[in-house]
Amino acid sequence: MQEEDFKDLAAAGVTLLGEVGLGSVKDGATAHQMVAWARKYGIQSTIHTGGPSIPGSSLIDKDIVLAADADVIGHINGGHTALPDDQIVDLCERSPRALEIVHNGNEKAALLTLRTARELKQLNRVILGTDSPAGSGVQPLGILRMIAVLSSLGDVPAEVAVCFATGNTAKIRKLDCGIIEAGRAATFALIDRAQHSPGKTVLESIQRGDLPGIGMVVVDGMISVQRSRNTPPATRMPEVASH
Repeated sequence: MQEEDFKDLAAAGVTLLGEVGLGSVKDGATAHQMVAWARKYGIQSTIHTGGPSIPGSSLIDKDIVLAADADVIGHINGGHTALPDDQIVDLCERSPRALEIVHNGNEKAALLTLRTARELKQLNRVILGTDSPAGSGVQPLGILRMIAVLSSLGDVPAEVAVCFATGNTAKIRKLDCGIIEAGRAATFALIDRAQHSPGKTVLESIQRGDLPGIGMVVVDGMISVQRSRNTPPATRMPEVASH
């Protein structure tokens, strides 16, 4: 692809570049040039990180990731195979870009990334994903599970882990949701602690590693779902009051 191609993509409304490293572009210099063209026209880029995920793909190590300088270091904890610990730490320390931690990755590497970002006082760079659909399938509760894992095993407050998945992701991905603010999409998941969880509050239950119960989902200001069938039942359920 040439610069004109990225200009045309932007004109057509494209804002996100597919994962660098899964196609024919596998060296840092070529990727860097294309990432720069994408950034020039307002298109955000993500780079594959770690071992091959599909037949025909290649290892993308820390040197290629640093050279490419994509906006998001995709699945830094592997998708599925993670880089060595020293390379993950090096990426956290030497790159200013977003650190995506995913469900379909190495949980030990996920905790290492979280710990390193905290030591650097750069938790604002951490965002969450699932890296699905993939060979392991699709995880409908993948983000909730990542929140619970990072909070319970990563020793961060539950509300901070929630912010990884909401506000951090919204800011870095330039989304109109994820933050409660005038002018943004009115989309909410109303949650409470799962019934019989030892945690006394929803935040305490998440900190213990339990999934919250979803009592209602509101999308664009309209009730989309009541009482999730995929999460444990919430202790308290939202009530719709008519006026």
